[in-house]
Amino acid sequence: MSILVISLPPRHRLRSRSAEPLAVEASGADEFDYLLSSDGFSVQAQGRCAPSLLPKADSVVAVVCDADIAWHRITLPKAPAARLRAALTGLLEDAVLEDVESTHLALAPGSIAGQPAWVAAIHRPWLAAALAGLERREVFVDRVVPLSWPDDRPSGHFSEAIGTTTKQDLILTWAHSDGVVVLRLQGGLARSLLPQPLPPDARWSSTPEVATAAERWLGTPVTVASAGERALLATRTLWNLRQFDLARRNRGTRAVRDLLRRWSSPVWRPVRYGLVTLVAAQVIGLNLWAWHQSAEVAAKRKAMVSLVQSSFPQIRAVLDAPLQMQREVDSLRALAGKPSEVDLEPQLQAAAAVWPSGQPPVTSLSFQLGRLTLAAAGWSDAETDRFRSELRPAGWQVDASQGRLVMTRAGQSPP
Repeated sequence: MSILVISLPPRHRLRSRSAEPLAVEASGADEFDYLLSSDGFSVQAQGRCAPSLLPKADSVVAVVCDADIAWHRITLPKAPAARLRAALTGLLEDAVLEDVESTHLALAPGSIAGQPAWVAAIHRPWLAAALAGLERREVFVDRVVPLSWPDDRPSGHFSEAIGTTTKQDLILTWAHSDGVVVLRLQGGLARSLLPQPLPPDARWSSTPEVATAAERWLGTPVTVASAGERALLATRTLWNLRQFDLARRNRGTRAVRDLLRRWSSPVWRPVRYGLVTLVAAQVIGLNLWAWHQSAEVAAKRKAMVSLVQSSFPQIRAVLDAPLQMQREVDSLRALAGKPSEVDLEPQLQAAAAVWPSGQPPVTSLSFQLGRLTLAAAGWSDAETDRFRSELRPAGWQVDASQGRLVMTRAGQSPP
């Protein structure tokens, strides 16, 4: 699954008059540093461009720099999910430096009520403006992650201080089990805050520009990692700062857009090809089957016409083969003096063969071609059912109502 990693520019902070501004507000940034990874481990492409020119990916992750997040260790209150944000605000009201109402809070993954937990505090208007600015340009961020976070295994990363003209002005980001701190290496404050001796299991890294100066200050080799590689590594964390009021809400057109974006991603390309192939095979198969059925119907119709014309040469135009053949057969039977199945004699013979022995002979009847009505006054239901059941195997249908029995040929509507 491809991942687009966007580095949010750091917040603007006041500095001395001689120094340049640290950075512009993220919400007003015209360009963003980004990198694209096809598997989450290797960098496929990277650069800097406007939000509208950012490449497409299955997942979009925004990375917040270390200086823009404050970390607080608290005992997570036992509060329902709807009131958890208010409970955290009450706990951290005296701990945060800014107005607590303008501070966005995010809990560590896997936090348990009543247990110690880490809380990340970020300037809410700045982060909300950054996300809204990207969304206005059709870039929807799925997760927001920190570059560093408190971890049992300590790590230190050296980078160049933003807004300086010399590479000797280094910054050390020190993440350990007690929090994350960003230190300038000028002076002795950084050395006094680091544990002595340094933890043997600590991981040390540095950007390529300051690797030599970092090794000289630290006195040991460091792993060289670019800003993009470090941002890509941060995407593997379980942290997600999009919580509470900044949580991602997949509703309406956004949910449809996300589904369409994922459907059009390279991961789903085999499924798309498979569905297109399946639909094409079904359409072709249905057309071939329809052509085959049409050919069989045409062949049977031709055979019927040939049979009618060979049996009755006087018929020149065959419009309805079964009907025309039946008429010719009826004419031949009439000329030969033989009754048909729907004439009076066969119906009377069939009725007489199964007439109940206890009933007197029929007193009245009426006949239309294919329909014989007999008087059956005084018949019991058992006698009527027996009369009907004995005629059914011979192909006759019997309807009884109001003391009358109506005989018709089964499957043949009377005239």
